[in-house]
Amino acid sequence: MIDFDNQTDTNLDITLLESIATFLSPREVELILLDDEAMRKINQEHRGIDKSTDVLSFPLEGGDFLPLGSILLSIDRVRAEAELRGHSIEAEAALLFIHGMLHLLGYDHEYDQGEQRFKEEELITRFGLPSSLIVRTEEL
Repeated sequence: MIDFDNQTDTNLDITLLESIATFLSPREVELILLDDEAMRKINQEHRGIDKSTDVLSFPLEGGDFLPLGSILLSIDRVRAEAELRGHSIEAEAALLFIHGMLHLLGYDHEYDQGEQRFKEEELITRFGLPSSLIVRTEEL
């Protein structure tokens, strides 16, 4: 289940994201949709990086009775990447949501041996999505 906090004027259909969340975990997850400026401020505050990013995730510790954590998406980045890649903002949001969910579940592409990438690819296939965030990053 997703607790959706849309802090933008964009109408985002989260039906697919709900399916992904339910498939990956029985725990609730908070999804916050922000603009680039708000994301930049949060990225600076929590990571010391003074620029926006497309997705951030913040896990909650404490057991199965608490939400899994929070996923923040920059709608500006979602919209731009969707336009560049020729797919919907819902598809792009789903890719980023998967990426964030996997981080909440303990995957870390910066340190693992490809486990997050393989899991993303599996989920992309299952949910009929375009190329994953990690695959696109590796193509650069």
